[in-house]
Amino acid sequence: MPIKHYKPTTPGRRGASVQDFSDVTKKKPEKKLTIYLKQQAGRSAQTGKLTVRHRGGGAKRLYRVIDFKQNKYDIPATVTAIEYDPNRGPRIALIQYTDGDKRYLLAPSSLKVGDSVLSSRGLIPIVVGNRMPLEQIPVGTMVHNIEFQPGVGGKLVRGAGNAARVMSMEGDHVQLKLPSGERRLILKRCAASVGEVGNPDYRLVRLGKAGRRRLQGWRPAVSGKAMNPVDHPHGGGEGHQPNGLKSGPKPKWGKLAYGGKTR
Repeated sequence: MPIKHYKPTTPGRRGASVQDFSDVTKKKPEKKLTIYLKQQAGRSAQTGKLTVRHRGGGAKRLYRVIDFKQNKYDIPATVTAIEYDPNRGPRIALIQYTDGDKRYLLAPSSLKVGDSVLSSRGLIPIVVGNRMPLEQIPVGTMVHNIEFQPGVGGKLVRGAGNAARVMSMEGDHVQLKLPSGERRLILKRCAASVGEVGNPDYRLVRLGKAGRRRLQGWRPAVSGKAMNPVDHPHGGGEGHQPNGLKSGPKPKWGKLAYGGKTR
């Protein structure tokens, strides 16, 4: 997916770029595979308190229900369309099984309309889009949409352009090299899809102005040192003070942001 630039007719347009949608073959989503999600603006459904800061507003959008499990085994499906999804970076593929059932899945790179995809618990051809347990995938293969536990659906490596590499088989586990560079052991019975997630140029898009960020549902963020001492560990003082090496940077809840244990 190339990136498109426009003439700099305004200051916001000058630094902005947009996606090229030449790879999208169908504009309107499949009605039966969409649901309406009420926007919570970062508030918990249980307590009503903010659990994610700086969220709210944004353009209304339907949620496309993605089949992260792909648990219709050994039934071939044909890709009927490649669609844009406003809820995620990669494109999504609309597939239709031989029994007429339609589902959405993350579209890997090089997948196109007319291709066939297959999901199985056994050994099947190592073709982009096919899904099988990690124990059936050769070492060196790039995979995505990886499960943590067998049967729960893919949780890892789902962002645009991402892929993990199968490094080795170690007893009941498979060692994967994740996009971050971390090497992680995953149970070999967990399923993964072959190939890398599509739309790798998504990270190159520049929004250009704050308004586009607001349309995505993000609200302004205020730095800690601009707050009062009661609101943030970095707050207060005459002017804006640096964090200091001794105390270290912290979020507003006082826990170390860098250098503290993460596990």
